[in-house]
Amino acid sequence: MNMRNQWPVLPVVAGLASGLLTGCGSETGDSGGTGSSVVMGMSDDVLATDPASGYDPGSWLLFDNVFQSLLSFPRGQTEPQPELAKQCSFTDSRATVYQCELKPGLKFSNGDPLTSKDVKFSFDRMLKINDPAGPAVMFPMLGGIDTPDAKTVVFHLKSSDATFPSKIASGAGSIVDHRQYDANGVRTDHKAVGSGPYKLDSFDKDKAVFSVNGDYKGTAKIKNSGVTLKFFHGDRTALKKALLDGTVDIAYRGLSASDIAGLDQQDGSKGVDVIEGSSAEVQHLVFNMDDPVAGNLGVRKAMAYLIDRDALIANVYQGTATPLYSIIPAGIVGHNTAFFDTYGARPSRAKAAAALRADGVTGKVRLTLWSTPSRYGPATDEELKAIAGQLNASGLFDADVKSVAFDQYEKDIAAGKYGVYVKGWVPDYPDADNFTAPFFGKGNVLGNNYANRAITGTLIPATAAQSDRAATDKDFGRLQDIVAAELPVLPVWQAKQYAVVRDGVYGLEYCLDASTVFRFWELSKS
Repeated sequence: MNMRNQWPVLPVVAGLASGLLTGCGSETGDSGGTGSSVVMGMSDDVLATDPASGYDPGSWLLFDNVFQSLLSFPRGQTEPQPELAKQCSFTDSRATVYQCELKPGLKFSNGDPLTSKDVKFSFDRMLKINDPAGPAVMFPMLGGIDTPDAKTVVFHLKSSDATFPSKIASGAGSIVDHRQYDANGVRTDHKAVGSGPYKLDSFDKDKAVFSVNGDYKGTAKIKNSGVTLKFFHGDRTALKKALLDGTVDIAYRGLSASDIAGLDQQDGSKGVDVIEGSSAEVQHLVFNMDDPVAGNLGVRKAMAYLIDRDALIANVYQGTATPLYSIIPAGIVGHNTAFFDTYGARPSRAKAAAALRADGVTGKVRLTLWSTPSRYGPATDEELKAIAGQLNASGLFDADVKSVAFDQYEKDIAAGKYGVYVKGWVPDYPDADNFTAPFFGKGNVLGNNYANRAITGTLIPATAAQSDRAATDKDFGRLQDIVAAELPVLPVWQAKQYAVVRDGVYGLEYCLDASTVFRFWELSKS
């Protein structure tokens, strides 16, 4: 997404590929809202309350709890199931016509009825506004929407896309009330009207307050009476202090790797517990293929031979991530280990030197690694300095690191000013398509001037048309092998996902799974 590239839950990654848990709540749901309210703190911000605009993890956390989509991901599952819809299916063999029937008696939290008109309005509005910070980029295949009656929605796709159900099950598929939203512009009053398990009662720069939506009809079984989300704006020290002194019950995003490791070693002695989940948030070094230095394949290969992922994870991330050897992370169907197979796991100066010689590179390679200080995790600058150190220790490179505030960083990447830079990715939905099409398709999020006709003309369309996702292994394997050979990006790590909770707070294990959905309704406090 825009790289839903807000930083990880930990160093790291917020959520995809994980250990599968059990099924979700009842079909009818429970909007009673029993139990205590829960206070959660996170270091990053919610950048939008309007689903047509937000495309960052904080905003999607809000969308997943305030709005509903036609489908949703039950806890521990990566296959979408009906939520607002009673049923959905492709009605043609080419996966280009997708039809959903809504459940009866649906309402928004303000009492307005929710019908097929609202579904069509929500998608049409998102695409029309086409906010650069929004999720419209996920739907280039969407041609039009018909609503034959109040309960029926028919999506017509310009091209086959078997992942369309997963896309509309994400935060990008949030349905808004057509009476409450402008069809031509983003809502700016920080209010939200949805039909999800929670209502947004208030929102300001320091906190968002959510109460239970009594009109909710869906699959969630709500286990608390409300949630308050406090924003710490990148201040990890303040977040940790708030957790330890009981000001917040949960620290979800923003504690450093050393904080997590330290609290985990205390074994509950401070009244807190570390909850670990898996994730498919990933981080890559990206190469500008038009850059006079990074555009040289020998330079890129030399870096691939020299970077020691195990050392980075041990020394910078203290074991809170895992080495990543392909663009599709472990736990996602289609994953292979193309970079491990091609470049190995242990650094090789000899192979790096040979790669440089083969491309006519003599003398030390002068190189700047560009970073941004917090967007992709609080240790990003430290990590890139460690990578520069590894390159320089070989005697083959003279590398340094420069760190730029995120707004300027994105502008400079778009202007082609950087040769090597870091990008993180929090997936929109748990499918290999989300780690390939956004990176290598037209208008991709990497901005690195890389194009490969086999990838864009054959492999991505073929995998998108395959309804049996397990049958995409061969094509995704070929795609990953091409990327490893041509090296437009260099995968570095895949995150684990963490939250730290005070004693007596439960349900976090159901919020840190492969779907990337953080489920407020699973939280409870004794």
